[in-house]
Amino acid sequence: MFVIKYCWEWFLLFMGLVYWAITAIVVSLTGTILIAILPQKTALSCGRFLLQKDFQFFIFLLKITGLLILDDEALKSLARRKEAMIIAPNHTALWDIVFIAAQVPEVVCVMKGSILNNPFLGGGARLAGYIPINSISQMLKLAVQRLKQNETLLMFPEGTRTKTDAQWLNPLKGGVALLAKRTKAPVVPVFIRSNTRFYEKGWPLYKKPDFPLKISFSVGEPVLIQKDESVQAFSQRLEQIYLDELAKPHPLRRVQNTEL
Repeated sequence: MFVIKYCWEWFLLFMGLVYWAITAIVVSLTGTILIAILPQKTALSCGRFLLQKDFQFFIFLLKITGLLILDDEALKSLARRKEAMIIAPNHTALWDIVFIAAQVPEVVCVMKGSILNNPFLGGGARLAGYIPINSISQMLKLAVQRLKQNETLLMFPEGTRTKTDAQWLNPLKGGVALLAKRTKAPVVPVFIRSNTRFYEKGWPLYKKPDFPLKISFSVGEPVLIQKDESVQAFSQRLEQIYLDELAKPHPLRRVQNTEL
């Protein structure tokens, strides 16, 4: 029985990778075509709808096969907020954005420029109006514009996935704090917890985790930069909010583990 279960999980993992390879190419090619023929506003709506449905279907498949137990109910509250805000999750795994964009379709993700420039991956992200980090100054300019247009930004304050040897999260970078300073937009912390290190930084693509994966999302109170508060002070205050929350007792609280 154990052997059957083990082989079945390997098969499902392989099929999941195949799914992503196929849909990434299809969505990217579709996005590249639609960018060229649609007005910008229509293209943005199409891109976000396309990515949301792709992500939702993938999550649905993970659930019905028993590979995933997901608690993302708290994310629905973010989709109902219409004012400008910066959604700022801790970054546990490569696919964190999938779960958030599935519930908050209008979110504008700030992501590595290499992804948007990749011909097999970037078409859908470009169609959705995601912001590349090719240059910090250019990224900040575009992000400020979006926030002033009352859009919702998704930006990981750690700057990269949480490192294996980090207890709760990496030290925060200054990008989120700088945007909050320039725009006065609230920063909404999102706390991601999981029973696995699957697809964390350094996780081999084809290494099978222990299934089912259990992932939980919770949403903190919006955090506003105070008058005369420096970017560094705000970033430190924000980091402490994450540390205090992620250190609380929880069934999925991060366990220290330096093994891949």
